[in-house]
Amino acid sequence: MKLKITAAVFLLLLVSFIYSACGRRPSIIVASKRFTESYVLGEIAKRMLENQGLNVEHRQGMGGGGIVWTALQTGQITLYPEYTGTVREEILKLKGDAGPDRMRAELAKEGVGMTGELGFDNTYALVMRREQADRLGVRKISDLRGHPDLIVRPSPEFLQRQDGWEPLSRRYDLAMRDVRGVDHALGYTALANGKIDVMDAYSTDAQIAEFDLVVLEDDLKFFPQYKAVFLYRLDIPPEALKALNLLVGTISEEKMIRLNAEAERTKDYTKAAALYFEESPKTAGKSDESLAWNIARWTFRHLELVSISMLLAIAAGLPLGIRASRPGFAGQLILGAAGVIQTIPSIALLTMLIAVPFLGIGTATAIVALFLYSLLPIVRNTAAGLQDIPGSLRESAEVLGLEPRARLIKIYLPMASRAILAGIKTSTIINVGTATLAAFIGGGGLGEPIVSGLALNDTSTVLKGAIPSAVLALLVQFAFNGLDRLLIPKGLRLTESK
Repeated sequence: MKLKITAAVFLLLLVSFIYSACGRRPSIIVASKRFTESYVLGEIAKRMLENQGLNVEHRQGMGGGGIVWTALQTGQITLYPEYTGTVREEILKLKGDAGPDRMRAELAKEGVGMTGELGFDNTYALVMRREQADRLGVRKISDLRGHPDLIVRPSPEFLQRQDGWEPLSRRYDLAMRDVRGVDHALGYTALANGKIDVMDAYSTDAQIAEFDLVVLEDDLKFFPQYKAVFLYRLDIPPEALKALNLLVGTISEEKMIRLNAEAERTKDYTKAAALYFEESPKTAGKSDESLAWNIARWTFRHLELVSISMLLAIAAGLPLGIRASRPGFAGQLILGAAGVIQTIPSIALLTMLIAVPFLGIGTATAIVALFLYSLLPIVRNTAAGLQDIPGSLRESAEVLGLEPRARLIKIYLPMASRAILAGIKTSTIINVGTATLAAFIGGGGLGEPIVSGLALNDTSTVLKGAIPSAVLALLVQFAFNGLDRLLIPKGLRLTESK
């Protein structure tokens, strides 16, 4: 009876997931990277497309360039803001002076088009506090050669780029001794507080003026131009492309800095985007959705991610744990594979799964990742619980003449139920926290405000997702305490209380 109820609940959740994933799919999906300017440009594109009567969704903060580019290639998103320097150096890896025509020709081979330039150049730069730069006499990047002890904290993406820190260091013959990656938004706070000395920046970042930072001259002309454009699928609806092209040449560097500053000041990308349309940010803000409604929406999607992935993990983890409890190479292989999956960094796993053709960006990929991360505690605890059953009890079951399947269902699994439920409980609580990472690939959930808050360096926005996630984990803990009383045999519970 319990198995039938569990199967019914699973099917209900699965149907709900398929309906929500497929039934509400918008015609145009705009994506943005995880920094302020990309959010703002994404909101501007969304508003422009909506003005043409199109159904548009903006998936904010979907990680770095590699993730959104893969999503665009595979058709999981329709368009996103990018920069010509990144297209040339990182995406296409073109050598020499590759102009827009050559870039468009190469992008077309991937089914991708590129708009004209929006009107501003957001190049990379290195910045320092003004008082420190004046004191040390640092004006150009080449001046850093005489100060190898300065603390350098570029963004993680900049550390890995072909036009990033390593090639820059070789070009300028720098030998900085303390170089590690830090989140771009957090880096500005650390720089302003004197915790670090040098970081990478985008030339249109509002924080450069806000914190009175000095942009070091690129005296060897290492950085290419980074003209803002939109990359889009070539199968984009004609009316959408027409609307997108209306943005070409309409955003100057000064205007983009002002829009970024508005986003940083209000902690609201929609209000910043409204300035592009020359509306008052006081009257053209967010939608009418309240904070309570947003939290409810994020929480429902979060529960959807956790519930489906956990049901799949239980359905797969219990049989695997039962097999792993038996002696032999197969059991060790199962435990080893589950352990290896657990060691893969979450962002790396999400990136690998995105490349799988039938997954891509969104909820399905997040559920698969959460399912894989949930296996180890269930498999290990199930195996350990069954292995701890005394040999005398096993012998008695055999003497009674019970078939192996009957011994497993009627004796061994109930005896191991405490360990099995402990593994499921641990897995579920970890799952609730890990599910926040789904927001990096457009999976939604309580990670949405967390990702947005990190990009703005806004603690209050982060807490809108972090606090409900913590409360949800506590509720899961209490719920499993009740399940212990329902599912663990009474005799075992009495033994536990003595």
